[in-house]
Amino acid sequence: MTGPLEGRLALVTGASRGLGAAAAVALAGLGADLVITARTVGGLEETDDAVRAAGGRASLVPLDLRNGPAVDMLGPSIAQRFGRLDVLVSCAAVLGPLTPVGHVLPDAWAEVMEVNLSAAWRLIRTTAPLLLEAPAGRAVFVTDTRARAPRAYWGAYGASKAGMEHLALTWAEEIRNTRVRVNLFDPGPMATKLRLRAMPAEDRSLLPNPANVAPALAALCIPEESRHAALISRPPSLGG
Repeated sequence: MTGPLEGRLALVTGASRGLGAAAAVALAGLGADLVITARTVGGLEETDDAVRAAGGRASLVPLDLRNGPAVDMLGPSIAQRFGRLDVLVSCAAVLGPLTPVGHVLPDAWAEVMEVNLSAAWRLIRTTAPLLLEAPAGRAVFVTDTRARAPRAYWGAYGASKAGMEHLALTWAEEIRNTRVRVNLFDPGPMATKLRLRAMPAEDRSLLPNPANVAPALAALCIPEESRHAALISRPPSLGG
């Protein structure tokens, strides 16, 4: 498949469903080869089918982002097998409990922070050497308005996303003089399983499908993208 990402390799986390799966398909449509990760093997296989239907190809890596040593091995494993990595898209997230801050239990807090924040740190550490060697390394971290607009009962999730934003933007400043471009992408409300859990009574027909949002994310990964350390929101035309 030809396209602006032809011959390039992209790693997408949270690729079994939602925006992660849609981003993998959109990147395949731009010509990228893929390494896709998620906890759910069946979901990864469904994404693989969609990637193949788009003319792409993917390597599946079942992975729990709470397993720090396994995340740490992603970069070396990709280097050994493919010898390169051009794109990182960090999509995986968990909502955690929607409850008063004082009621969040330690195990729930730990899971939210491990998946939404610590995994981003580990992904940076393990992929940075490869991205810095790439001719046009690109990294996109999916964030949420709650990182910048606190809302009652969303404390754990919002804090984890705020920390992830700060971490990603700090890294972006540290590598500003390299060829790598690091950005945040806020997709806004979408018809996802995470959103359904948070807003079960919401009319999902009014929300955009992740497949309609993913092209805006994928566009941040092409070599011609020059923005760096920016927060990009989905196009207003998509509504939601």
